[in-house]
Amino acid sequence: MTIVDAPPAAAAAADASVRWHPGGPFDLLQTVGILMRGNGDPSFAARQDGVWMAFTTPDGPATLRLTAAGTGQDTRVDAQAWGPGAGSAIASVPALLGSGDDWSGFDDAAFHATLPRMVREARRRNLTVRLPTTGRVVDSLVPTILEQKVTTIEARRGYRYLMYRYGTAAPSAGRLPTSGPSGLLVAPTAAQWLAIPSWEWHKAGVGPQRSATVMRALRSAVALERLASLSAVEAWAKMQTIPGIGVWTAAEVVQRTHGCPDSIAVGDYHLASYVGYALTGRKTDDAGMIALLEPWRGHRQRVVRMLGLSGFRKPTFGPRMTIQDHRGH
Repeated sequence: MTIVDAPPAAAAAADASVRWHPGGPFDLLQTVGILMRGNGDPSFAARQDGVWMAFTTPDGPATLRLTAAGTGQDTRVDAQAWGPGAGSAIASVPALLGSGDDWSGFDDAAFHATLPRMVREARRRNLTVRLPTTGRVVDSLVPTILEQKVTTIEARRGYRYLMYRYGTAAPSAGRLPTSGPSGLLVAPTAAQWLAIPSWEWHKAGVGPQRSATVMRALRSAVALERLASLSAVEAWAKMQTIPGIGVWTAAEVVQRTHGCPDSIAVGDYHLASYVGYALTGRKTDDAGMIALLEPWRGHRQRVVRMLGLSGFRKPTFGPRMTIQDHRGH
């Protein structure tokens, strides 16, 4: 994996730019897509001219455009950024694209032989997957808290409402031949989230328990962002010292902020059942899922990602979802 200067034309069109070579097969959207909160995420756009995202950095907001070209060892990703945070955004690109994500242990022949055939086949077809590391704890934590206790559809609807009301316009990419996505937004900063009045949370369909958890967490926003410098295990544990944040929420966050290859969302309504059906043909609970995945500790999130990419679908019979309370998870 190497970083070189972006081509002159790309550099001239942006406030900061870089070209990154992953050093092997790589799929851009498959790697960063996990960061998108549904197809309607106002801070993210996947278009023919690249993957666009907007976020806040320590130096201010930034718009980032990523475009991939080439195949195999010749794959390259060009990154361009605009706005006060452009330099910080560009500095974050290698980690964002999974530069620190090492699959060698997972792909070791002896370890690989222990994996279910479904997982081995999925990995063979998906050598381009990397686990991204954003380092942006608040940006991951808030929408994850909104997903506690409710369906994904409800959570993302509420997140979009709050983003459109309190997000800010992404820095302009006006020097490009074609402008960036219209309506791209930067998520509120911690201070902006804290200033949202209670009735707006209500309009967004976010109950008082979840909004209170967001408020409680973001009063420690500076400490939360420091968790990015810790290991995934340490960050996962420290996050749970905040009331309302438990194992499920912390796991979902470190999967994105740290690219954690072992983080499992215990308490998820669907995951344990899905893993159980995929690996044994039978439904299981959280304890059963952990037992099933134990032989691959250290790579359990990789196993789950490969199961998801295998095409397997669990049976759809049974009762409709009963909302579960993930506030303690």
